[in-house]
Amino acid sequence: MSALGWLIFWSAAFAGSHLAMSHPLRAPMVKAFGTKGFQIVYSLVSLFTLVMASRAYGPANEGAAWLWGMNYWLWGLASFIMWLGSIWFVGSLRRNPALPHPEAKAIAKQPVSGVYATTRHPMMWGFAAWGLTHILVNPTPASIVISTAIIVTAIGGAYGQDRKKRLLMGEEWRDWEERTGFIPFSRGIHSMGLFALIGGTILFFAVTYAHGAMGYNPAGLWLWF
Repeated sequence: MSALGWLIFWSAAFAGSHLAMSHPLRAPMVKAFGTKGFQIVYSLVSLFTLVMASRAYGPANEGAAWLWGMNYWLWGLASFIMWLGSIWFVGSLRRNPALPHPEAKAIAKQPVSGVYATTRHPMMWGFAAWGLTHILVNPTPASIVISTAIIVTAIGGAYGQDRKKRLLMGEEWRDWEERTGFIPFSRGIHSMGLFALIGGTILFFAVTYAHGAMGYNPAGLWLWF
């Protein structure tokens, strides 16, 4: 198998196993291994497939040509998407009824505010935004393969969360769905809150700075600095 073929295989294994274990296989795996055992198996499989995909990326991307040219407008768009994804991710760490939380039902009854006024799955869309960013600024076949796997995992995971939460939370989640949107900005443009804005901006600058500091290409606004 070619280097790109191995990358496709391991990227598909990461996305497929992650979605399968998170949703259709979750209940039987918890029954077989127990909650803690499931978490261990889930983590090991996810980590193994992600590491293998990462290891396959280098050989698959070696000497690869870009599929389209880069300019400052495209770089600026990608930087904006990355910044937006960082805001979603940081905002999702607070009052998120989609995450395992003993007070999830009470959280879902609260007024919609912050990043949840944009989408009820800000963490998943944050990951998807980061994947899209890497497709835009590093348009090689290898980059597109692994980034697409991340996007599919994120959006598929968000869809699966809706189905799972309807079963676990019942009316509270259905009410939350009615008051929030799945697709970002489908309910209009709203303030995402100072916590998400400030925290997301700090994360954006830190991650993009580390990208260049570790020897990779400059990222985000650091390209101009």
